[in-house]
Amino acid sequence: MKKKLLLIALACAFFMPNFVSAQAKLLGSTERIKVHGKSLEGNLEGNTADPDVSIYLPPSYKKDSKRRYPVIYLLHGFTDNDAQWYGLVKHWINMPVIVDKVFAEGQLNEMIIVTPNAYTRSGGSFYSNSITAGNWEDFVAKELVSYIDQHYRTIPKATSRGLAGHSMGGYGTMRIGEKFPDVFSSIYALSPCCMAPGGNRSPESLAKIEAIKDPAEFAKADFGTKAAIASAAAWSPNPTKPPFYTDQIVENGQLQKTVELKWAANAGMATIDQYINNLKQMKGIAFDAGNKDQPIAANIKTLHELLDNYKIEHTYEEYEGDHLNRIGERIEQKMLPFFSKKLATK
Repeated sequence: MKKKLLLIALACAFFMPNFVSAQAKLLGSTERIKVHGKSLEGNLEGNTADPDVSIYLPPSYKKDSKRRYPVIYLLHGFTDNDAQWYGLVKHWINMPVIVDKVFAEGQLNEMIIVTPNAYTRSGGSFYSNSITAGNWEDFVAKELVSYIDQHYRTIPKATSRGLAGHSMGGYGTMRIGEKFPDVFSSIYALSPCCMAPGGNRSPESLAKIEAIKDPAEFAKADFGTKAAIASAAAWSPNPTKPPFYTDQIVENGQLQKTVELKWAANAGMATIDQYINNLKQMKGIAFDAGNKDQPIAANIKTLHELLDNYKIEHTYEEYEGDHLNRIGERIEQKMLPFFSKKLATK
């Protein structure tokens, strides 16, 4: 009996490396690099001009040296970063695991996925151009795309590039996508924030915002206060007002109407009408949100109606869920199939 068990153990030891190797070949790989952004240089917050960028390379990338791939640029949300999304830091999502599962099934076209770290001193850039936070819109649409095309085996044309994102990243997807149809041909916004103007402007919330006098105090603030400080950095920068270099929404306890107007002008639906002809060029537009994710779900329903008025083809869905609990599932079952269908593979 002992001899039989020993033979089984030896057989397992002999075959196991081959089994593991075979399994490994089914999986993609990730890289984390730095990409210099001239458009990010000199920003007043002192954010790096060499942000980290996480890249998912599909299962066949390292085996087939002649093959080129479509690319999805995936933008993370406010206070998140690329390391969290790519499993380098424990988080509520691990995107490479989700993508591996899909591509291992062999039903969808393989794609490269690229996510820049857009975490800033104020928690997030909103993927906007700003002297305070940096010109993130230009960095994503121009410099990052150019770098990836030069250093990876992409299909370097708009028909093979998609743009997607969650929350702040969903907002960035709509903002950048509508301006650069010559760069991205298809867009997918997961629970996009900031599509409609407004927010909590109660005296209590304003007092919390004004109480933050120094960037060092930012970490102690609640989420809404952080979002207000970041919104100012993105949409109401002021180089003459250190240490935040912004015009904030509140001053001396009073709501600043001019600042509120600037923020409202940057709301996603405020800009849609200006870019209708660009949106009509898109091969695909999709967005969704959980029904418990308010006011985002209500806002994207309005966006859906607005696009319907212009007869712009798009996919809209409100599903059972909140802001986070089904995002991995949506990426797996909705976003990746969408891009597999829409992005050209040659």
